[in-house]
Amino acid sequence: MLSVVIATHDSERTLLPTLAALVAGAAAGIVREVIVADAGSRDATTAIADGAGCRVLVSAQGRGARLKAAAEAARAPWLLFLRPGVILDATWVDETRRFVEEAELRGYAGTHAAVFRASAFRPALLEALALLGAALGATPDASEGLVIAQARYAALGGHRDVEEPERDFRRRLRRRHLVLLHTGATMPGSSKLLD
Repeated sequence: MLSVVIATHDSERTLLPTLAALVAGAAAGIVREVIVADAGSRDATTAIADGAGCRVLVSAQGRGARLKAAAEAARAPWLLFLRPGVILDATWVDETRRFVEEAELRGYAGTHAAVFRASAFRPALLEALALLGAALGATPDASEGLVIAQARYAALGGHRDVEEPERDFRRRLRRRHLVLLHTGATMPGSSKLLD
């Protein structure tokens, strides 16, 4: 069902909790594979990923190009993009499965994608700003996690190799075609999450 894609660079401390949160999805049969698109880490990032059974793709290209290459190498029809350090709440497995099955059954897999909401652990001011933005019609932030059909991702051209590839890709998603899942995603603010 899902290929999980994680772009890393010297992410040994942040990658492990993210992978641990995916174990429930693998046990439930919805995670088919985890692809770690690494930028040539000098720490133990690739050893951790390899030890956890992930496919590791190493490239000196920018994050956007690595994300796109990993998505193109994915074997599952659905993609889940996560950043190292993002920890999905325990409810993510059932809700993600429900979203994918409903999208396929109702025929909107080619148009819709889903994002996880920021967890309650986010500072109150940031949470209030996110709620205000949603009320005013802002596109939900996909940095906490994005679930999208591989065909839809390809139709949008995938990630581009730009300064902020996730933000650039999010701009190409139509707000009305984004489903905000109830499942939360915790993203520690103090760790280095990007290369």
